[in-house]
Amino acid sequence: MASTVIWRQLSIVAVLSFCSFSAAAANDVLDEIVVTADYRERAAAELPLSISMIDAETIKGSAVQHFEELIAAVPNMNWSGDGNRARYLQIRGVGELAQYQGAPNPSVGFIIDDIDFSGIGTIATLFDVDQIEVLRGPQGTRYGANALAGLVYVQSAEPNDEFSGMLRLGTGEDDASSAGVAFGGPLGEGSGFRFSADRYKSDGFRKNTFLGRDDTNGREELSIRGKLAWQAADQWLIKLSAMLVDADDGYDAFAIDNSRTVLSDKPGKDAQKSLGGSVKVLWSGRPSLTLTSVTSVADSDIDFSFDADWGNNAAWAPFTYDFVSSTDRTRRTLSQELRLASTDDGRIFDATTDWLIGVYVSRLKEDLHTLNQGEYFDPLSDFSFSLDDDLRSAFEAFNSALFGQLDVAVGQAGTLSLGLRLERRSTDYEDSSGLDLGPSENMVGGELSYRHELNHAMTGFVTISRGFKAGGFNLGIVPDGRRAFNEESLWNYELGVKSVFAGGGLRINGSVFYSKRQDQQVETSSQLNPNDPASFVFFTDNAASGKTLGFEADIKWLPTDAWELYANVGLLHAKFDDFKTPQVDLSGRDQAHAPRYTLAAGGVYRHPSGVFLRLDLSAKDDFFFDVSHDQKSSPYALANARLGFENDRWMAQLYARNLFDKKYAVRGFFFGNEPPNFPNKLYIRQGDPRQIGITIDMRF
Repeated sequence: MASTVIWRQLSIVAVLSFCSFSAAAANDVLDEIVVTADYRERAAAELPLSISMIDAETIKGSAVQHFEELIAAVPNMNWSGDGNRARYLQIRGVGELAQYQGAPNPSVGFIIDDIDFSGIGTIATLFDVDQIEVLRGPQGTRYGANALAGLVYVQSAEPNDEFSGMLRLGTGEDDASSAGVAFGGPLGEGSGFRFSADRYKSDGFRKNTFLGRDDTNGREELSIRGKLAWQAADQWLIKLSAMLVDADDGYDAFAIDNSRTVLSDKPGKDAQKSLGGSVKVLWSGRPSLTLTSVTSVADSDIDFSFDADWGNNAAWAPFTYDFVSSTDRTRRTLSQELRLASTDDGRIFDATTDWLIGVYVSRLKEDLHTLNQGEYFDPLSDFSFSLDDDLRSAFEAFNSALFGQLDVAVGQAGTLSLGLRLERRSTDYEDSSGLDLGPSENMVGGELSYRHELNHAMTGFVTISRGFKAGGFNLGIVPDGRRAFNEESLWNYELGVKSVFAGGGLRINGSVFYSKRQDQQVETSSQLNPNDPASFVFFTDNAASGKTLGFEADIKWLPTDAWELYANVGLLHAKFDDFKTPQVDLSGRDQAHAPRYTLAAGGVYRHPSGVFLRLDLSAKDDFFFDVSHDQKSSPYALANARLGFENDRWMAQLYARNLFDKKYAVRGFFFGNEPPNFPNKLYIRQGDPRQIGITIDMRF
């Protein structure tokens, strides 16, 4: 029944798409998209990898506030709702599901304007953002240890040659309101600036009946960005970026009955305040080569807390059941990258080969304070239990890498590329429990690819790549020999095609891939004492290997001047090849948060009068919530719609997200949380319900 509903809704978009096949090809053409996450900032069609590009028009036309609202449009991408905003991402089934302890060790890179926020992407607000690039598959050469699964690169609006600006106001259900301003232009010959500020607020779609509040899961997000660009003579280009994002969000998302009505007496926070900046310098003083320097710094304060019993004294009476958990985290990062790249005049081997070589260093310091407190008393059995766990830790990591790339012309139509990255990571960790560790490791990643222009409209590629993820260590009490876990690696084999037809009005990209994960890092569990259930502990171990087979495709089509249509498809079979522990055998089972399909389709119709209509549909198959149990989500489909008017100076649009008010889960736990017997039960966090609102933009 669920799949029938999904396909019925998706058929709406199919009708929109195919009803225009008999129309003449559009006069407009799709713009060439430049990938800024690449070393050389090449066109997306020239890169031998799977990539989703989300431009400024799409962001304005389909998103409200945050990157999480665009994830459904990216093939084979998912997220875990373990927090108010999406910061735990999975690409092709690879990625974290929840907050880590000890050392940060993300699988999906997340970068904003060359500033690394991997693992802490709560601040991914979208006002005045020009482009989002999602690179799928290991990025072992370009980004190293933090990009085992892929990378998300967010680029805010750049300075331009003419003064321009925008004012945006918005309001909607859930007491949502937003106000933003952006403007920029030249500062003299060869220089320019861009500035933006935006504030968004909403109540968060939860009602706390115990406290009589509807804002305990609320969102209050402030974003301020600034950019400067300076062309110094003909040889130097300097770009400066700065940002302050203060996401002061609440966290009160789970209910005993899996509804959106919560009973907590101590609602939590999911807040992040980040101040960051980057300096990018490009020097072209020699005809044979260029020098690029990228420096970045970031300072983040992160507050994550929640009511661990999800209730209050009245709800649990006659039992006393009152627990709370809080984590305060501060992260400081500093990185420097230098790279030399050949120009057309600097090619080697009879002018057939472009070359690039570079070095990278970074230092990360993170201080953590975790406090878990509570008490339990059962008057029927006279059993009591109290918890007061206070942990303070300091972690420091120093990464250094040497990388290089060769692009060799093969005949008139082929390019053979070889990339290699050698990276070393040294760490130092100590905490208030007496744990003192300092592991170091050497890691290797890279890729070998061949790209061939099949004809003037189609390019094919084949790629073999290796990504890596650093090892780490477990905190607290763990079984003997399980304190540390080793590096994980991922080999990816991919075959794809990129094509443009109808005079540039139709773009079709597709790829098939096979991945093999070795020494896969998995959170597992063990009972230390067979006679003591309280000795059950969770820890990360290299307990599994895995393999993935998948397909991805994206289509964008301008059938007429009035229509713009798209369809994105992801098919995925990601399973554990070998995963056995004394408690569980998951060999052959699908991996967590890896739905078998992700689908997105939609279109925009623009009337010459300025009236426009946009419809976006997405669908996702069921998926396992975690590796510690076999509970799954249900498949679902969502619809978003917009109706508006636009001219050269104004745009007003009425939007409806989750138009049919579907209930769906973005996170699930299976454990006991109801006294006195605490039976195991599936608890889910629901995604956002329907929200209707309006936004008005004024351009100047």
